[in-house]
Amino acid sequence: MATYSEPEWDDADGEEDDATEAVTSEEVTRAVVTDTDWTAETILSQLRRGNIQLNPRFQRRDAWNKPRKSRFIESLILGLPIPQIVLAEDKNRRGKFIVLDGKQRLLALRQFAAGSSFAASEEEESFKGFSLTGMEVREDLRLATLKKMEDDDEYVDDLNSLLNETIRTVVVRRWPNEDFLNLVFLRLNTGSVKLSPQELRQALHPGKFTDFLDDCASESEWLRYALRIDKPDFRMRDVEILLRYFGFRYMLDEYTGNLKKFLDDTVNVLNAQWPKEEARIRGVGEDCNRAIEATFDVFGDNAFYRWAHGKYEGRFNRAVFDVMTYYFSEDSVRAKIGSHAEAIESAFRGLCDNDQRFVESIQTTTKTPLATYRRLSLWGEALGEAIGIKVRIPELRENRLVP
Repeated sequence: MATYSEPEWDDADGEEDDATEAVTSEEVTRAVVTDTDWTAETILSQLRRGNIQLNPRFQRRDAWNKPRKSRFIESLILGLPIPQIVLAEDKNRRGKFIVLDGKQRLLALRQFAAGSSFAASEEEESFKGFSLTGMEVREDLRLATLKKMEDDDEYVDDLNSLLNETIRTVVVRRWPNEDFLNLVFLRLNTGSVKLSPQELRQALHPGKFTDFLDDCASESEWLRYALRIDKPDFRMRDVEILLRYFGFRYMLDEYTGNLKKFLDDTVNVLNAQWPKEEARIRGVGEDCNRAIEATFDVFGDNAFYRWAHGKYEGRFNRAVFDVMTYYFSEDSVRAKIGSHAEAIESAFRGLCDNDQRFVESIQTTTKTPLATYRRLSLWGEALGEAIGIKVRIPELRENRLVP
C-alpha cells in the first residue's frame, strides 16, 4: 500500500481566515448546541436512513486503514472512551445532519455494518465493508463483521456491547449562517494538519457540479502529481485547488478578496449552470489537466514551486498554480511551449528575482484583488514576451478584475 503524503504549502493563500469574518458574538449565542448520548445502534440507524450525510464518495478519501478502523470498533465493544461526534442539523430538512467532526469514525462504523441489517438495501454495494483485523485486546474477533456478529450467537454479548455503547454526539441547531459552521469546523480541527473547508462546502452546497468537482479531482493524476500526493486528499484540499481554477476561469470579475465567498459563489453558479453547460464545464476541467502537464513540461520537478535565493523552494504554491493554469489552459499559449520552455522558465525566475511586487503577490499578500491582479498581469506580460505572442491579461477596474 502506498503511503499518503501531506501537501506542503509555500504560500498563505488558503481560505481558513475568511471563515470567521462575518461571525458575531450575538450570532454565536443564538445557536443551540446540545449533547446527545446516542448509542452506536442509534447512529447506525441514522446512517441507514440517510439522516447523517455520509456520501459513499467519502470512501476514496478514506484516511484510516483497516487496523485503525478495527481498533475503533474494538474500543466500542470494550467500552473505551472515544472522541465525540459533532453534527449540524440541516436548516432545510429537520432531522437531517451534516458532519462537522467525526467523519472517519462514522465512515468506519458504516463500513463495518456493510451487508448487515443496518445497511440500506439501495446502498448495499455503495459502501466497502471490512472485517476486523489488527486488534490489540480482542484478537479473537479477527475477521468478524457486523453481519457475522448478527448471524452467529457466539457473538451475542459483543454485539450487544457494541450496539449499546454510548457515543457522545454534539448537535448544533439554529446556526445563524455558514460562516458560523465554518468557525465551528475549524475550531474542532485545530491540529498540525492544514485544513481546507472544502469538505464542509461539499455538504452545504450539493449539486451536479459539486459532485463533478470531487470526481474530477479524484480522477486527475496530473493534479495529484502537482500536489505531490499519491491518492485523493482526505481533507479535499485537492478539490479546493481545482475549484480555485474554475473560479478564475468563470468568475474572476466577482472576486473581491474573500476567497471563501468566491469559492462558494463559484460552486453555486456552476451547479445552476450545469444542466445547460455540462459539456463546456467538463472541457474546462480537461484544460486544467493540460495546463498542469504543460507546467511540468516547462519546469519539470519544480512545477508550481516558488523561485527564491537561487533555488526552487520545493513546496507547492497555490498562487503560482493559479497563474500557471490560468494561462496554460489556453491552446494558443500551450502551442508555444515546445520551442520556448527555457525562455518561459527564465522569465519566471526573473520575476521572482527582480520584481518584489510579484514576489509579495505569490507569497505574503496574496488574497486581495490588487495582489491577484499583479501576479496575473506581471506573469502574463512576462509569459507573452517569452513566447512571442500577445497574451490576454485581466485588467483592474475599481478594485475588480476584468478578464
